[in-house]
Amino acid sequence: MTVPEVLFVCVHNAGRSQMAAGLLHHHARGRVAVRSAGSAPADTVNPAVVAVMAELGIDLSHEFPKPLTADGVRSADVVITMGCGDACPVFPGKRYLDWQLDDPAGLPAEQVRPIRDEIDRRVRDLLAELVS
Repeated sequence: MTVPEVLFVCVHNAGRSQMAAGLLHHHARGRVAVRSAGSAPADTVNPAVVAVMAELGIDLSHEFPKPLTADGVRSADVVITMGCGDACPVFPGKRYLDWQLDDPAGLPAEQVRPIRDEIDRRVRDLLAELVS
């Protein structure tokens, strides 16, 4: 039995997509394979994102932005862009979603928390669909 694979994509892979991947990995507990990537990866994950995720017990301090590849998209069952205008290669049989979310870049933790919480809500809904 194979588990579904989800790829979260945002241009810099430093904020929204990292939070989404961390949250889905946390909630799925191995029932879903999770990855994130960006078309122009930043050097590091946004420190405010690392901080607000740590508040939930999710450690992103070891994560780093990763490049988006056609093979990465091809291997995913669900590809979710994070409202950042990123374009992904399109392959038949994949489910593509775009979650319109505010960008946490440059925001303090108190303004990143509501973005994290909205991503968490969407991730939980997605997980319920994938493992029902």
